[in-house]
Amino acid sequence: MVGTMAMQLPFIRASRMTRTPHPAARPDDDEVLLDAPDARLSPALVAAARGEHGPAAALLLATRTAGEWERRDRYVTRLAAFARSRPEWLDAWLALAPKDPDALVVGAQLAVDRAWGSPARAELLREVSPLITAAARADQRDPVPWRLALDHARGAQAGHTYFEELWAAAVRRAPHHYGCHVAALRYLAASWHGSHRECFDFADRAAQDAPAGTLVQALPVRAAFGYLTDGCGPEVPRGRLDAAADRAIALSPLLPAADPWPARMRNLLVFVLVRLERWQDAREQLRLNGPYATSFPWDRVSDDPLGHFLAVREQVRAAAAGQPPGHPQGERGGRVRGGDH
Repeated sequence: MVGTMAMQLPFIRASRMTRTPHPAARPDDDEVLLDAPDARLSPALVAAARGEHGPAAALLLATRTAGEWERRDRYVTRLAAFARSRPEWLDAWLALAPKDPDALVVGAQLAVDRAWGSPARAELLREVSPLITAAARADQRDPVPWRLALDHARGAQAGHTYFEELWAAAVRRAPHHYGCHVAALRYLAASWHGSHRECFDFADRAAQDAPAGTLVQALPVRAAFGYLTDGCGPEVPRGRLDAAADRAIALSPLLPAADPWPARMRNLLVFVLVRLERWQDAREQLRLNGPYATSFPWDRVSDDPLGHFLAVREQVRAAAAGQPPGHPQGERGGRVRGGDH
């Protein structure tokens, strides 16, 4: 299957869990949390704020030992984001254990994040390459450094042949890793701008090949988000957008309800359902989501993601009750802002 997936990537073309009960009540606005860490990540962040890296090291070691690659990817991203403003704990960790696979991958993520927003992105990303290589070599099983390599290749405007080699190496390690698939989808969107059908083809094939409860089932809705917010390229049939949403809707009850872990997927699904004016479905996803707002995708259309999420929530409530839905304040529509990596 891995070889087939690699060969089916559209950019090679020359022409172009356990079921959880529903949350009982709608949280009040002041109960909604933005980008809340889950119960495993929270102690690591608290310790990092004190300059201690031990809990972060233990957390990432546990994910690597158990092969929890999706959670590992999310934790690496969140820890690196914290280190952008508070790097002392990570600096101390790397000084103490310079070959630790967990410290190396957080350090590589941080370096990519810092380079990404610079006008000299491509040049700075080239300097980051040795850090990603070191993280990948530190544990040959780990797909997260390969997700980083895929993001890095997109930012450095790498050619298709090189990207395909990275992709093949990534899926050998974890054939259904969501983060690597999102990285490939972003590369497709950047390389074939406006070719949303290429992105949908890739996302649909990946979801069809993946087990029912995996996050890759939400990849088509990520493609739908790209199409609905881009405003360019040929029209994608409404049925294909609905099918992408339906696949993510089927995934949602298989994930924990009212839990920070799947909140980002549910926030994205609500975004797409609102754009499709599927109000009852959006209300159900908000019920499953509970009190957890995530910056993505709302920060792509508003400077106040939490406020925008709350406005969308009210819009959905009104529309599902048969009232005029209105429009959330701060809605930009059209293209998303840059920097989504």
